[in-house]
Amino acid sequence: MAKTATAAELRGLGRADLDARVRELKEELFGLRFQSATGQLESHSRLREVRKDIARIYTVLQERELGIVDDPDLASQETGSDDGAAAPAVERVKA
Repeated sequence: MAKTATAAELRGLGRADLDARVRELKEELFGLRFQSATGQLESHSRLREVRKDIARIYTVLQERELGIVDDPDLASQETGSDDGAAAPAVERVKA
C-alpha cells in the first residue's frame, strides 16, 4: 500500500508525474472495487483513501489551470530562458 500524498507534496510534482499518478491510482481503485465485489477486499478504508488521493490530484491540477498556484513546469521553463525578457504578468480575474 502506498502512503497518501499531501497537497503540498503534489504541488511540487510536474503535470506528467501527476497524470501518471492518477493513472496508477485509478488502476488500483479498479482492482479494489473488483476485490470488493468478489468479497476479497481486506481493507475497505483503502477505497476511500484512493478516491481522496485522486480528488487531491485533480484539485492541484485545477488550481494550476485557474492560476491559483504556480505550475512548477512553467516556472522551470521561465527560469531556464536566458533572453532577459520578463514573463508577462498573469492577470487574475475575480469571480
